[in-house]
Amino acid sequence: MDIQKLMEQAQMMQQNLGKIQEELNETIYEGVSGSDGGVKVKVNGANEVQEVLISDELMNPEDKEMLQDMILIAVNNAVEQAAADREEKLGVMASGLNIPGL
Repeated sequence: MDIQKLMEQAQMMQQNLGKIQEELNETIYEGVSGSDGGVKVKVNGANEVQEVLISDELMNPEDKEMLQDMILIAVNNAVEQAAADREEKLGVMASGLNIPGL
């Protein structure tokens, strides 16, 4: 087993993971609530909310509770998309590791 080669591979993998992490953090995911898309929320790959869009039809004070629920649904939808993408992209890198005992 060539330790030097193993170290080079580990360093290369670490650089690739850093690039993927940066790409994921810059990716914007859009979550929507309902089929009409009355509420849209955009989050980045770090799960930070970037934008909340609410259709004019939902701006009725009587619908406040429904609007709050729709925002919650849209945020969770966007965060789920970001998490799935992160798992898919980082999972590929982790599956390439063939470390005994892990």
